[in-house]
Amino acid sequence: MKKETKTISRRKFIDTSVKATLVSSVAFSGFPTIVPSSVFGKNAPSDKINIGQIGFGRIAMTHDLAETLKYDVARIVAVADFDSNRAEKGKQFIENYYTKKTGSSGYVNVKSYGDYRDILSDKSIDAVIISTPDHWHAQPAIEAALAGKDIYVQKPTSLTIKEGQLLRDVVTRKKVVLQVGTQQRAMPQFRVAAELVRNGRIGKLETVKIGLPGDPPGPEAAEMPVPKNLNYNAWLGSTPEIYYTEIRVHPQNSLTDRPGWLRCEQFGAGMITGWGQHHFDSAAWGMDTELTGPVSIEAVAQFPKSGLWNVHGDFMAKAEYKNGITMLTSGGYPNGIRYEGTEGWIFVTRGNYTASPSDPVEAGRNAKSLDASDPKILTSVIKENEIHLYTIDNQHGNWLDCIKSRKEPISPVEKGHRACTICLITHIAMKLGRKLTWNPENEFFLNDNEANLMLSRSQRAPYGTDYIKM
Repeated sequence: MKKETKTISRRKFIDTSVKATLVSSVAFSGFPTIVPSSVFGKNAPSDKINIGQIGFGRIAMTHDLAETLKYDVARIVAVADFDSNRAEKGKQFIENYYTKKTGSSGYVNVKSYGDYRDILSDKSIDAVIISTPDHWHAQPAIEAALAGKDIYVQKPTSLTIKEGQLLRDVVTRKKVVLQVGTQQRAMPQFRVAAELVRNGRIGKLETVKIGLPGDPPGPEAAEMPVPKNLNYNAWLGSTPEIYYTEIRVHPQNSLTDRPGWLRCEQFGAGMITGWGQHHFDSAAWGMDTELTGPVSIEAVAQFPKSGLWNVHGDFMAKAEYKNGITMLTSGGYPNGIRYEGTEGWIFVTRGNYTASPSDPVEAGRNAKSLDASDPKILTSVIKENEIHLYTIDNQHGNWLDCIKSRKEPISPVEKGHRACTICLITHIAMKLGRKLTWNPENEFFLNDNEANLMLSRSQRAPYGTDYIKM
């Protein structure tokens, strides 16, 4: 696929000035953050939030649990996984953490389950973290909400738009706190970029360019015996029956290597929903479109013609918004978000941050996390009477804060669903190869029955959101 050859200027700016901008923006926040209970001299069990971990793999171990366990208010008391080896390793991981922290091997006896529903039925558990494959996000989240438990769910929010709508409706009705794992909102450079754009520092926003890679094709893989420790039928869940081979699922001897299911359309959509929800969510923050979506979407993409891994590779997508903004997404742009206005541009990226060891980030390539056409843009102070966006230090800490306060978290279900929707309709456009007209208010395509049929997938009973007892 032909990639845009225009390069983004790398004009240098003073790091200390950028830091000053970040600090000045934080000063206006005032939103409380979780403070370890030891600060207040309280350590009673009633002060703790009892949490069950659903799914234990690379994201749970290196990110979700790592970010939650450091808060004294959180107490992880259970773990569930369809792979009994992973469930047991999760139990050991959590207990070892508490042993090192407290000096006592009996601080908590973590329950280990082969079915997450055992966690949901435990009334002593207040909340759950869902760190499962993409096709197992919406169903346990909906069931957790129905059980009255607060939820942290990894992105993408759902496998289909229909699932996302149901999740949003149930969470709203049950009034539970749901935080989506779009942790770029906790990285100050993304908030600062969005605030500068929202306050007109680059003039009228016209174009947003998002750099997002595709995935490579994979090898053929022969059928293998299902490991005795894996409930493969349950792991497949609502998706069709298909033979087991290790690289389709997850490595049996590693918790940190990137699992194969990420590159199989049966279980997700590839990088467009993987990193896509992060970048689309962050872009919407700056575009002021968090609660709506584009009015049209078109895309072209390369898909493998053979091999086990069949998600999209190189691609280009164009989304148009009612407010006149055009959003372009492609692997041909640097990984990150570039806001282009009538008076300049701002580029923001993660830098060298990774959520897990196997994140597809080239070390050093994106070391500069915030850049602009003029360094003075980045040192511009957001005044008290201007727009100040929700400020947090940590995505998981904010979730715990909101469980206590019952306030809305920084990445609530509606905003998560809307960001995921952009991913999913882009994927539909990739598959159909034509421009589609989208109604963001009613969430369907105009005059395109074929596209609307792709807003949901058939589900394999008894698994899937269609079979949840409301």
